[in-house]
Amino acid sequence: MSPRSIIPVGPRSLAVLIAASVVGLLAFTWPLVVPIEQTGARAISHSKDAPWLFVLILPLLAGVVLAQVAEGGMDAKVVALLGMLTAVIAGLRAISPGTAGLEPGFFVLLLAGYAFGPGFGFVLGALGMFAGGLITGGIGPWLPFQMFANAWVGAFGGLLPGRRRDEPTRLQIGWLALAALVAGLAYGIVMNMWFWPFANFESALTFRPGDDLASNAVRYARFWVVTSLGWDLPRGIVSALLVLAFGRPLLRAFARVSRKAAFGAVGEFGAPRGSGTTGTP
Repeated sequence: MSPRSIIPVGPRSLAVLIAASVVGLLAFTWPLVVPIEQTGARAISHSKDAPWLFVLILPLLAGVVLAQVAEGGMDAKVVALLGMLTAVIAGLRAISPGTAGLEPGFFVLLLAGYAFGPGFGFVLGALGMFAGGLITGGIGPWLPFQMFANAWVGAFGGLLPGRRRDEPTRLQIGWLALAALVAGLAYGIVMNMWFWPFANFESALTFRPGDDLASNAVRYARFWVVTSLGWDLPRGIVSALLVLAFGRPLLRAFARVSRKAAFGAVGEFGAPRGSGTTGTP
């Protein structure tokens, strides 16, 4: 197997991934720099911009897929695998749709991104969250933000260093379990930003428009520890334990699928064997 991801990211794919991530980053952080008191955004939160964000994310996902198709990184077999893993992640989310922070689909997403690359992981994360939202009825202004945060988890898996092996080592599995713990915590840290700046009361935990970034960062750290850490830590721990328990067989399965499907192989046409011809007449 290639020492890097099975489906590499080319220049066009990388450009689209960066563009999509910039859009997601702006969606999460604009309340920190725009005077939301003057715009009345505290009252409406993200109810106005979330539909537009959803409209933006779909063509961006299509752009990632099309860029990888154009660069030869994706073909019909990869798209079929993407659909299958999307269904798996959505089904796991239906079992526990974030209850108490538990996200059993996280470890599948992280390992799929690790095996197949950041572009594949980004699209898989967004589509898996979207499909999971449809199954669980979790449709609301928070969904496009969840799609971006989940997409970043998949891309994070694809960016992790280390040689992709048919037979993962113990050190490799341990490293991936640690990454799953970090991803579980980071997901909560990012997702809180979709609503934290819009709190309609003032306390030592809430965002204060006009204050310097350092002061608001301290308030957010308090908010995360008091209200979110109890959800994010179980998510990270469960994801890490699932990687330790099932990471090796799952990575073996990904490697076997890659070999049998011959991702990236280019078909060649020639004269049939035994025909006695070497070319066209």
